[in-house]
Amino acid sequence: MNLLTKILLSKAQNQIDYSSQLMLLGSCFSENIGAKLEHYKFQGLQNPFGILFHPLAIEKLIQRAVQENVYTEDDVFFINEQWHCFDAHSELNNPSKQKLILDLNLAVDQTLVQLKQASHVIITLGTAWVYRNTSSTKVVANCHKVPQINFTKKLLSVVEVKESLQRIITLAKSVNPEVQFIFTVSPVRHLKDGFVQNQLSKAHLISAIHQVIDSDSISYFPSYEIMMDELRDYRFYAKDMIHPSEIAIEYIWEKFSEVWIDETINGVMKKVDEVKRGLQHRAFNPEGEAHQKFLTSLAQKIAYIQNEYPFMDFKTSKA
Repeated sequence: MNLLTKILLSKAQNQIDYSSQLMLLGSCFSENIGAKLEHYKFQGLQNPFGILFHPLAIEKLIQRAVQENVYTEDDVFFINEQWHCFDAHSELNNPSKQKLILDLNLAVDQTLVQLKQASHVIITLGTAWVYRNTSSTKVVANCHKVPQINFTKKLLSVVEVKESLQRIITLAKSVNPEVQFIFTVSPVRHLKDGFVQNQLSKAHLISAIHQVIDSDSISYFPSYEIMMDELRDYRFYAKDMIHPSEIAIEYIWEKFSEVWIDETINGVMKKVDEVKRGLQHRAFNPEGEAHQKFLTSLAQKIAYIQNEYPFMDFKTSKA
């Protein structure tokens, strides 16, 4: 008995391995995939401006980076005891104006460096709804709890999304002609926009992405469709009934791996996973003989991996 419909997937060309240089940009679901890639010690840069929900925000970051356009005091503002920038997520907010400007320009520099060497740019789009600041007339990446009276809300058309994606691709390829793009749409539901409005937004994103896929260097991975059509059950959502649960994230990651991760490195990924789990182990008796043997074995595994992949730094691994 078949209890679900499965999306047919095929292995991609130009797959990801441990020599790949990755850049991940976009919505909070890109953070989920990014966490998996970080866990397995792939090389890359993830959301230097924090979570960016819509294509215009991603485009602005890449444009700033490619054009080496620095941030100044004119680009930040003070509210609720912190300095903010409308181009970046609230995680960059800072009580110090100078520190925020420094962090913004560092992120722009990091973006350019990674763009130039990236083998794959993975972009996850969350919404086609945008907010335009009425005083500056600029579309913002984040409203930072500034009163809504200061913004007008708009749904980007399919054409507008398409044109933004084309500019993103052109900008990136101007500094790295060989880069591979992987676009996906976040399965996170933006229900604050409304149920119908969320579906309309996702439809605009999906339609626009498929209109820019004109070569083997631009691909689409169906994260949204896997969530909606394969899992399609509330047990695969977190308690808020909006975000995918850990099981759903793991399921979509496995599908992503089947398509995009070179199977020749599966053995190395397994060893990396064993080491990461070992580093999280908490001993009942840290001074005991059994634990000391465990630490020796773990050190040998790390040395073995680092001998072939020196860039893997397990000292700074996240628990």
